[in-house]
Amino acid sequence: MKKATNSRAKGRSARSPSGDATASSLIDARIESFGDWRGAVLARLRTLIREADPAIVEEVKWRKPSNSMLGVPVWSRPTNGRAGIICTGETYKDKVKLTFASGAALDDPSGLFNASLDGGTRRAIDLHEGDTINARAFKALIRAAAALTTPPTAEKSSRRASAASRPRSASANPVNLLSGGNPQIPKADGDAPVQDYIQAMPGWKRQVGRRLDHLIVQTLPGVRKAVRWNTPFYGIEGRGWFLAFHCFDRYVKVTFFRGTSLAPMPPVGSKTQDVRYAHIHEHESLDETVWTGWIRQAASLPGEACF
Repeated sequence: MKKATNSRAKGRSARSPSGDATASSLIDARIESFGDWRGAVLARLRTLIREADPAIVEEVKWRKPSNSMLGVPVWSRPTNGRAGIICTGETYKDKVKLTFASGAALDDPSGLFNASLDGGTRRAIDLHEGDTINARAFKALIRAAAALTTPPTAEKSSRRASAASRPRSASANPVNLLSGGNPQIPKADGDAPVQDYIQAMPGWKRQVGRRLDHLIVQTLPGVRKAVRWNTPFYGIEGRGWFLAFHCFDRYVKVTFFRGTSLAPMPPVGSKTQDVRYAHIHEHESLDETVWTGWIRQAASLPGEACF
């Protein structure tokens, strides 16, 4: 793709900024150096980060010839005279990657994290050409990450130390993964066993589970939940169950018990009358409009007794 030009790029060299250039001007130059969708995505993310927390500061690290000495944008929050890194903005030929330094410690109910899911500390968001991001959810994630850089109060530290000294509950034990990486969770009713299942989903599938659960609860705040046969079920009190999902090796299978009555029908057929499936694979984004429509329709139909 031919690089776009503008008056700002012509006014100075984005390739050879002066050694005393500010971090913000280096990031400006980095954005302008692309001239394609990557620059626009990085600029959009930068704007959302600034809007989420005006106290966040911009830095540039890892300047080297391979990135034309423009470095990698870093967003931090100063606390007690030092800056705690919130995230970095890396660019590749096929994606823009935002890596959260403490992402594994963050709740991500909207399922924004879609990369680096198996690490013990970091999490990342990979955006490819044409991808969009939920601005509200992203800002909430930035604020939560910024809060992690703030040292806890003495009271909070005391509570954490007390909690750490208590014996771990049985639920903290590792969950056995069955065929296809499906978590083995004891049958139970309510949100807690469903969250146990989602937390035990391996790798990228955990974010899919969180995203599905978030969409269902957001669409139907009073939804009923349970786990049976190592599978989360969602239903309406007195009307039966309308949806369930289950882990397989290459995808997460979502079952709509009255799927043939939905419009549009979920794409995967079944030998069971009325049932249709949707298979969610790694790196596959969920069309929120379609999924919300399916959830609303499915919940309005007579459900399946199941158990």
